[in-house]
Amino acid sequence: IKTYQPTDATTNPSLILAAAKMPQYKQLVDSTVSSSATLEEAMDRLFVAFGLEILKVVPGRVSTEVDARLSFDKDAQVAKARRLIKLYADAGIAKERVLIKLSSTWEGIQAAKLLEAEGIHCNLTLMFSMPQAIACAESKVTLISPFVGRITDWYGKKLGVSSFDRESEPGVRFVRGVYNYYKKFGYKTEIMGASFRNTMQILELAGCDLLTISPALLEQLRVLPAEVPRRLCSERASQDCPDSAARSLNEAEFRWQLNEDEMATDKLAEGIRRFAADAATLEKQIEAALVAKSSA
Repeated sequence: IKTYQPTDATTNPSLILAAAKMPQYKQLVDSTVSSSATLEEAMDRLFVAFGLEILKVVPGRVSTEVDARLSFDKDAQVAKARRLIKLYADAGIAKERVLIKLSSTWEGIQAAKLLEAEGIHCNLTLMFSMPQAIACAESKVTLISPFVGRITDWYGKKLGVSSFDRESEPGVRFVRGVYNYYKKFGYKTEIMGASFRNTMQILELAGCDLLTISPALLEQLRVLPAEVPRRLCSERASQDCPDSAARSLNEAEFRWQLNEDEMATDKLAEGIRRFAADAATLEKQIEAALVAKSSA
């Protein structure tokens, strides 16, 4: 982050798990464990502790993710989000500098709707389909994170192809469609393309509200010799979006349309399982540290 100086940064259970294993963060993990009485408290404090370290470096916002195992419990997600925001507030961080990451399930989107009404800003992640994007926009969430690379991975495997050209790239086409839809109908929700596999995907989405990019791809972009042409433009959104009117979905319609999208159904479920598994692995590490502390 110090090297590439982004405006914002994001975390998730997989990234926190990887960081918690690194020697340079041992003191941070130990400090978190020593100040916590329970496993749940330690996990919450650890996620916020990494967020606080990031906020020392970035001028903008950090995204902190709610446990994926709560993805189908609206009330539990709301309670966890409020808890995380309080921990940030106790550390002197205004809620405007924090985005609460929630899975783009129906329950996650409804939790975000309630939280946004309280002034707690949300980042809806694991986004793979238009019904998810439409429901988020209607719920006035602050930001969505459509997963470009994972969409393309799924179609590549399904179709038995190793690459796509610029015009047929599935993940890029999805984000482009969401961008044009949001801009045409005046939604304020920001779009942050995520989960990139190569620089082509990134360059094809130049002009998107935000992009979250890994260090390796940032380095490849840094050494590119040419200027980057803008690919997405709000002024062209009306003509590029085929919809004649904005859409609104109730719960039954959302669930049916998501169910009809095989890719989105697969990737949403897989993403929740992955994040949940990494959170469980991290819990075991922290629980062992808590046991060691209590027996010392």
